[in-house]
Amino acid sequence: MVKLLVGHKGSGKTKMMVDMANKDVADKDGSIIFIIKDDRLKHELNYNIRMIVMDDYEYVSNIERYTGFIYGILSSNHDIEEIFIDSILKHADITVDDLPAFLRELSNISEKSGIDFVVSLSADLEELDTSIRQYEIINQ
Repeated sequence: MVKLLVGHKGSGKTKMMVDMANKDVADKDGSIIFIIKDDRLKHELNYNIRMIVMDDYEYVSNIERYTGFIYGILSSNHDIEEIFIDSILKHADITVDDLPAFLRELSNISEKSGIDFVVSLSADLEELDTSIRQYEIINQ
């Protein structure tokens, strides 16, 4: 399943994701991954959550590489239950126009592997492609 947090910068999406991840780590048996642009949340996330800082992976520069990167994460750990991706539009060169294809790919990965994704987007719902509405928007 792919869930989205949508809204302007400063609307509390990251805080909501951190709270969700910290709650879920106690409730789930498998691993939780939190992908973020920089390491500013290292003291807010539970130490059992694997934080991946995208600034450390500058070669992940487009949607295809980002998807491949996620497959690499999955191939190295077979007990992942949930992946949080904070502010996807700040990672690499991913744009609003890339989102439908990217979210379709995440949905395919989720269906095959049973992994849930929570993705935050710093944008208004109105400026996003209407296909985005097929995913659960958890903060609307």
